[in-house]
Amino acid sequence: MTIPATMSGVQLTCHGGPEALVWRDDIPVPRPGAGEVLVRVLAAGVNMTDINTRVGWYGGEGRSAGWAGAMRFPRIQGSDLCGRVVALGDGVEGLAMGARVICPTNQHEPTAENPIAFVSIGSEFDGAFAQYCLVKARHLHDVSASPLSDTEIGAMPCAYGTAHNLLHRAQVAVGERVLVTGASGGVGLAAVQLALLRGAEVTGQCSLSKSAPLRAMNVAVLSRESVPQEKAFDVVIDVVGGDGWQQRLDALRPGGRYATSGAVAGPMVQGDLRRVYLNDLTIYGATHQPREVFAGLVTIINTARIRPVVSNTYPLRDIARAQADLAAGRYPGKLVLIPAETKA
Repeated sequence: MTIPATMSGVQLTCHGGPEALVWRDDIPVPRPGAGEVLVRVLAAGVNMTDINTRVGWYGGEGRSAGWAGAMRFPRIQGSDLCGRVVALGDGVEGLAMGARVICPTNQHEPTAENPIAFVSIGSEFDGAFAQYCLVKARHLHDVSASPLSDTEIGAMPCAYGTAHNLLHRAQVAVGERVLVTGASGGVGLAAVQLALLRGAEVTGQCSLSKSAPLRAMNVAVLSRESVPQEKAFDVVIDVVGGDGWQQRLDALRPGGRYATSGAVAGPMVQGDLRRVYLNDLTIYGATHQPREVFAGLVTIINTARIRPVVSNTYPLRDIARAQADLAAGRYPGKLVLIPAETKA
């Protein structure tokens, strides 16, 4: 196809509210350099990481930042990418023109000082909230074989990649009892599905008004306000944080594992270290994903062993409404943005 000179998309112009998101029809389409691939965006999931990046949440108290520090503006966000390969830079091998592809949100770019350093699509480089996106070839994975739709696949890289990594870090095994918090949200629901796929016995904690997808999977449900039973679980997968943190640690059996990748109820927590060491608990923070871990998710996608719950789709131009719906928790599962079709 002929690549146009410009494209439509959404640029983040500064840290701030939805007013910082600016629609443009004259964004230059990037050209791939050596080792890079130009991808036409087919679908892009909506994630809390995009909202957190927009408001500068990752900088911590008193300072705004993206995943890896200070951001350059304007920036095209979009941490979920399902797209089609339309141009290859010099030296790219193993990816065919027209292949449908995805990439992990957090991409391993090691340095001498930090062997697990990463950059995040939509934070450190432009992402999927436009008609085209430029990605290094080594971070792309071919999902052409999957029977899942573009929209379904566009819902998966960030939430399902995060959940798959959480379960990998926590070493969830067949028959183990797993508590998942925020279980009706994107990452939480993904963790429930993937834990069931591993043969675990899963309990999901969430708002009862959004628990229908969990009940359809025959998953035990705890209300968001409930206190989990003490010493009842082998693993806790927590994306909520906030005031109930100690209760989740107390829900672990001796030798249990706790893994987290989010804090939607607040990043500051209080707990009793004695209960950690006296019960031989292990705590995992899970952001860095080795390539082989994300590749495992790609295999699951290509074989359609699970199907994501997508509650709503929006034209890309309606990004502010989609993010407002996500932040308000109006729907279970995932929300997905669809760019306007490009013309050859």
